[in-house]
Amino acid sequence: MVQILKSSRHSKITGDFTEHLVLYWLSKHGFECARVDHTGIDLIARNPHSDEVMGISVKSRSRGPGTETASININESDIQKAEIACKQFHCEPYFAIVSDMKDKIVCFVLSVPKLRSILDDTKEVHQWKMSDEALTRYYADPDIKVFEFQTSTHSWWA
Repeated sequence: MVQILKSSRHSKITGDFTEHLVLYWLSKHGFECARVDHTGIDLIARNPHSDEVMGISVKSRSRGPGTETASININESDIQKAEIACKQFHCEPYFAIVSDMKDKIVCFVLSVPKLRSILDDTKEVHQWKMSDEALTRYYADPDIKVFEFQTSTHSWWA
């Protein structure tokens, strides 16, 4: 396994990139949306299919080779902050969970009630599982919207 050394700001850059990626994907599919700077949510979007206004918290991780199946931690306090912000903005709380894996970037968009139905509600730090079995369940669930990009590097520095 080749160790990839990431920049000292990679976590911040990953967060900004994935917020814009989700924003782009929503806009591409007709959602009126905006990035917001507010505790608890990162995006606000109006779903053109249901007219629902969504307050979306984006959680993302950049995984190196061999760590693609590691769970993504979601703090209970982050879910609560999203719920509070959504009450203030009169919108429904959602999460977009994005993982940059070895050869793909995958994003799951789901409501907080759906998220809570999947996570262990007795924990302060929940685990969004990324095993093959969990991914199969997520992809098959009509209440979890999924998009992914296949990635490859054709020429780069060693």
